[in-house]
Amino acid sequence: MNARIGNIDIQDKLILAPMAGVTDLPFRLLCKEQGCDVLYTEMVSAKAMYYNNKNTAPLLALDVKEHPIGLQLFGSEPYLMGEMAKRVEAIGFDFVDINMGCPVPKVFRNGEGSALMQNPKLAGEIVQAIVKAVAIPVTVKMRKGVDEEHVNAVELAKIVENNGAAAIAVHGRTRSQYYAGAADWGIIRQVKEAVSIPVIGNGDILTAQDALRMKAETGCDAFMIGRGAKGNPWIFHQVKTALQSGTLPDKPPVAEVVDMILRHLDSMIAMKGEFTGIHEMRKHVSWYTVGYPNASKIRGAVNAVETREELVELLWQWKEQQLVLDGKGSEYGND
Repeated sequence: MNARIGNIDIQDKLILAPMAGVTDLPFRLLCKEQGCDVLYTEMVSAKAMYYNNKNTAPLLALDVKEHPIGLQLFGSEPYLMGEMAKRVEAIGFDFVDINMGCPVPKVFRNGEGSALMQNPKLAGEIVQAIVKAVAIPVTVKMRKGVDEEHVNAVELAKIVENNGAAAIAVHGRTRSQYYAGAADWGIIRQVKEAVSIPVIGNGDILTAQDALRMKAETGCDAFMIGRGAKGNPWIFHQVKTALQSGTLPDKPPVAEVVDMILRHLDSMIAMKGEFTGIHEMRKHVSWYTVGYPNASKIRGAVNAVETREELVELLWQWKEQQLVLDGKGSEYGND
C-alpha cells in the first residue's frame, strides 16, 4: 500500500524541505519544474498571521502550479495554531505542517520549533487542535531530539500519530547540532519502525546515491531535500532520474546556470520589487555558482550589485568567460 498524506501519494517521492529565506514562491516553482513532487513553504508564525503582520503576506503566496503544497506553521498555543490552520486551509494549501524542528534561538526560547520536543504533551495537543480545526491533512516535521542526552523522536512520533498526524518528517540531527556533523539516519529507521503513518527522511541528501542509501538504511517512505537544493533546483531531476534509470545526469553547464539565475531573478523582482529581489538574489547567486570556475570572484562581486542591469551584466561576463575557457568563444551570443 502506497504512503499517502490524505489523497497525496508520497511513496518514494521527492519533497522540498521548508527553509526560511529560501523556499519562497519563485524558488519553489523552479524546484517543481525540475521534478520536485511535494512542496513546503517557508515556516510561518501563527502569531504573525493572527496579527496580520505585513511581512507574513508574501509567505502565504500560492500559485496553482505548486500543488501539492503544504504550509508550515510554527507556534506553541494549540487554539491559536488551530485557528490559523483554518486560514491556511482557506487559502488553498493541500496540508498544514507543524514545525517541531527549528533550532533558531529566538524560536526555541519562545517554546516553539524544536523546543516542542521538550514538551511532548503540548506537542500532541497542538496536533490535536489543528486536526480538529481543519479537513486537510496535518503533518509534523521534527528532529532527533534537543540534544544527544534527550533523544525522543520515537516517543514524540507516537504521540503526534495518536493525535491525528498524517505523516512525519524526521531530520536526523539534534537541535544542538543545528546543521553541523552528519545526520543520524538510524533515528529515521527507528521512527519508521515505531509508527504506521508515512515517515519522510530528511538530512544529508545531496546526491541521488544519498537518496538510494537513505532508502536502504531507513525504509523511509519519501525523501525531503533541504540544503542540497540551495542553488541547485536540478537536484530533483538528478535524483529522480537516478532512482528511475540508475543514471546520474551531468551537472548543468554555466550557460544553463546563468539562464536559471536570470529566470529566478525576474520572478523575484516581479514578486518583491527590484530592491528586495536583487538583495535576496545575492545569496542565491552565491549558492548557484558553488563548484564552478571563477565562482569566488562572482560571489564577491555580486554583493555590490544593486540593480537588475548590473546583475545581468555580471552574469553575462561570467558566462562569456566560461565559454572562452571551454574553447567555444562567444559562439552562443548573448541570448
